[in-house]
Amino acid sequence: MFQVRVLAGAQTINSNYFMKDIDKKMIPDEVSRVTQRLQGAGFEAYLVGGCVRDLLLGREPKDWDVTTSALPGDIQGIFEHTAYENEYGTVRVINDDTQNERLRIIEVTPYRLESTYTDHRHPDKVVFSQKIEDDLVRRDFTINAIAYDNIKDSIVDPYKGQQDLSDKMVRSVGEPIERFKEDHLRILRGVRIANELDFAIESNTQEAIVSHETLLQHVSMERIREELIKIIMSDSPARGIEMAQKLGVWKHIIPELEQGIGNEQNGDHIYDVWVHNLKALQHGADEGWPLHVRMGALLHDVGKPATRRWSEEKNDWTFYGHDVVGSRMAAKIMARLKFSRETSNIVIKLVRHHLFFSDVEKITLSAVRRIVAHLGQEHIWDLIKVRCCDRIGMGRPKAEPFRLRKYEAMIEEVLRDPITVGMLKLDGNDLIKKHGMHAGPRIGWVLYALLEDVLDDPGRNTEEFLVSRVTELKKLDDMALKALGDDGKDKQHEVEEVELKKIHKKYRI
Repeated sequence: MFQVRVLAGAQTINSNYFMKDIDKKMIPDEVSRVTQRLQGAGFEAYLVGGCVRDLLLGREPKDWDVTTSALPGDIQGIFEHTAYENEYGTVRVINDDTQNERLRIIEVTPYRLESTYTDHRHPDKVVFSQKIEDDLVRRDFTINAIAYDNIKDSIVDPYKGQQDLSDKMVRSVGEPIERFKEDHLRILRGVRIANELDFAIESNTQEAIVSHETLLQHVSMERIREELIKIIMSDSPARGIEMAQKLGVWKHIIPELEQGIGNEQNGDHIYDVWVHNLKALQHGADEGWPLHVRMGALLHDVGKPATRRWSEEKNDWTFYGHDVVGSRMAAKIMARLKFSRETSNIVIKLVRHHLFFSDVEKITLSAVRRIVAHLGQEHIWDLIKVRCCDRIGMGRPKAEPFRLRKYEAMIEEVLRDPITVGMLKLDGNDLIKKHGMHAGPRIGWVLYALLEDVLDDPGRNTEEFLVSRVTELKKLDDMALKALGDDGKDKQHEVEEVELKKIHKKYRI
């Protein structure tokens, strides 16, 4: 059996480190108050699960879970504000006096034993217990089956999770097949945790994943999507997806991408479609870009295998229309994974238009205006980001080439507020309705004369100043007024040139 292990060179940590060096300052007061009050009422109380694992690794936990010998009724009697979460005994303790929304609710669950999982997600029956060991036996992986008493500073670790943390290993609690049959999602969760922590998967656990990956067919797409998002938003999403693919798991998530494995591209590319997509995604992660950009980068060439044709004329592969085909495939993928309509729509658009900034024949200011109108001002820069991911995924240098800087300058030019008489706090209708002027060329001359005044001093763009100035301008004859209007137009062009030079200097073009 192959071993999927991708390490980043971190030093092996002595297992004794974990027993001695949990930094209690990392535990918020809101959490400590919960365990302290439970123990003060005569019950046991431990932090448990991922928060203990993260504390042992010196990472700041994202979530806090407490387990206790107290029963749900006892918990509700100890705390003023609670909500009974579910039939499995979880009580939500509400901290109304905290400003941190993540700490406003702390989940407290009694020790419990669980029966079979008919629906492969929830236990059919829960029995509350008075022993912490009974609670830990039902956990998924040894590194999540460690309990920490932060008041007495003691650890309960019956499955040697600390040793597995030291060895950088993800291992099932007990028999892995049994754990995966209880909750099928654990197959994907194990891959996600291994990727997130840069751990290996223990051989028996790994074999169970490979031999039982079909169990994921029975998991809802909503649950799979949530694990996928965690992989995509990790520091190393490419590694996580590659691990999932090698273990046979990826085909239950986005199998369309596997068609790119070994799919050779044309001379501009040094990688096959599969590797290219992963490297594009990884660049999005390296830059810290949001989910929709990363998904756009991952799926931008999903249509290439379906459109791949050999061209005798070019003596190379072609992929005509892969942007259109890919956007249709992306729409089906995002719908299947139950992504929100908002996220789906922008990802589909990014895939559909990802070639825009690589086709020099398309790049005119009017074309940029059209693409901005289609994507929306808030997402046009996301298209540039996907283009950067595409480029880096081809093995190109990270430094931006002149052409890409030029495109960015064109976008900024299109998005910049134009310098026109429309900037004025007064318009032609005001001149006619409020100042008794008649439609004709004098309207335009007045407006451009006002524009020159405002460009010289933007503080003059007030109704009080403009009305006073209109009164003066109306007294001028046509020749004098036209001269001022022409001066205003010249000033407009002068300021426009200055602004464009600033943009070009910014992008070094």
